[in-house]
Amino acid sequence: MRRALAELFAGLGPALLPWRCLVCTDPGAGGVDLCLACRHDLPWNRSACARCGLPLPRPAARCGRCLGSPPIQASTRAVFRYSPPLDRLLLRLKFHGDLAAGRLLAALLAEDLAGAPRPAALVPIPLHRRRLRQRGYDQALELARPLAGVLALPLLADGLQRARATAPQSELDARARRRNVRGAFQVSPGITLPAHVALFDDVMTTGATLAEAARQLRRAGVARVDLWVAARA
Repeated sequence: MRRALAELFAGLGPALLPWRCLVCTDPGAGGVDLCLACRHDLPWNRSACARCGLPLPRPAARCGRCLGSPPIQASTRAVFRYSPPLDRLLLRLKFHGDLAAGRLLAALLAEDLAGAPRPAALVPIPLHRRRLRQRGYDQALELARPLAGVLALPLLADGLQRARATAPQSELDARARRRNVRGAFQVSPGITLPAHVALFDDVMTTGATLAEAARQLRRAGVARVDLWVAARA
């Protein structure tokens, strides 16, 4: 009941109250809760490897690692770098249930991803049911749902399942992250997957989680998997 009321008032908010910047509390602009100054400060990831989304000092088709060992995904679109003030908005959504921050992030992502190669469906990275019970919501799904709506893309919210619980990736180094998520995902039984999907998550660090999920999608017959993420470390 509490969550339903929160969503109701979140939807009514823009009609009842003026837009207010979620970063500095100044008046918002452009129909979102973000002022022009803070929009200017957003860490857009404009110069990045097209294959893994790694921020680069200057534009390049691929970084050295992807040239030497191409990853499983066809491309990666990481909209932002994981740095202020964007990181604070993601943390507010992920750990504090801030749906207003989620709406703002989804609107910003849609602006950029509208120009990405168009997949046939959007597949969010799922939480394990144990983590979902603890948190009460799935932050990747909370971003993917409005993003899919704005871009008019089918959302396969149940396309993937967490086959087992894993330790938090933030506590592990790169090698341990790969071991941690090995076999952690499975394609949901009976689901029909299109030939081209975009796999979505909120943050990409080493890419181990997304790579393992992409591997399962490819094994299930998906010909092309692109990665869409809000922010890249």
